[in-house]
Amino acid sequence: MKILVTGSNGFIGKNLVEKLNELKDYEIITIDKENSKEELVNGVICADFIFHLAGINRPKNDAEFFEGNTGLTEEIISVLKENNKKTSILITSSIQAELDNAYGKSKKGAEDALLAYGVESDAKVFIYRLSNVFGKWCRPNYNSAVATFCHNIATGEEIFISDPSKEMTLVYIDDVVRNLVRTMNDKNAKLGYITVDVEHKITLGEIVDLINSFKNSRADLMIPNMGSEITKKLYSTYLSYLPEDNFSYPLKMNVDSRGSFTEVLKTADRGQVSINISKPGITKGNHWHNTKNEKFLVVSGNGVVRFRKLGSEKIIECRVSGEKLEVVDIPVGYTHSIVNEGTADMVTLMWVNEVFNSEIPDTIWLEV
Repeated sequence: MKILVTGSNGFIGKNLVEKLNELKDYEIITIDKENSKEELVNGVICADFIFHLAGINRPKNDAEFFEGNTGLTEEIISVLKENNKKTSILITSSIQAELDNAYGKSKKGAEDALLAYGVESDAKVFIYRLSNVFGKWCRPNYNSAVATFCHNIATGEEIFISDPSKEMTLVYIDDVVRNLVRTMNDKNAKLGYITVDVEHKITLGEIVDLINSFKNSRADLMIPNMGSEITKKLYSTYLSYLPEDNFSYPLKMNVDSRGSFTEVLKTADRGQVSINISKPGITKGNHWHNTKNEKFLVVSGNGVVRFRKLGSEKIIECRVSGEKLEVVDIPVGYTHSIVNEGTADMVTLMWVNEVFNSEIPDTIWLEV
């Protein structure tokens, strides 16, 4: 199946082309502004399905809106008619098609031309009126507030919000692409106007607060709630705008003669993760907790975790090794220790069910 994608180097086009390449079921014809009119015509004639994503949204004058939006759509339709083709076409339009401005009118003109083509030729036509699309590869400081916020906050540049309380309707690029591909493959897909099946309502102020929290997480180690779909998608989007020389960041290592202890990440509701490194022969722990619970996972080295229930003299031992990954749960009410019995540093991944609170440490010293 031959698929034509116009605007293939644009934000949506690039993401769609990569998804189609990943699926490996299609021969993809890519057309962008660098291609000639002849290449466009040949692509239209050869295609079994057309994704018409190309358009103009930042012209030198209003006339370019109509040339690049309405005019290009009419040109594609004209080629199909001249060659007696009834190829299905899907176009991405904009919610601004409802507005009385040059851009909106040019997008509405493209919609009307496509709908007329569907009636005249009995071809399947699909129109996605997209709201604010966000995600990786979107151009910042252009026509996407989310892209601009992510880029500017990641690079330390200023941002400006005229009204933090203004509510936005966002659609994520992966959801858009999934919908486009599904529509193409669904023989019973609804014709005409279609909406993306997942939308997110969020204010400009909330968007900026979240993105700032992503940047701050390198210092405070707090990871936001990834159970929230909009938070997860905005976080992924933010990371895609990190400067290439800023992918990594240091952690504070608490080092002494016994080894080191380093906090890696924290969450408001899922506790925190740390890395403990013990030198050979070193014992750490010898304390117990009332409510706090931990999980130990030795990933390198060899040792033993020892437990003793308060009020009992019985000592329980659990051998641990990086050669056999095994999680050890630390029950409350048991004093416990971990000993490096090997000849090299022992590295332990530790999870605790709460972020450390110095006012309520819930850590009572008692030798095993």
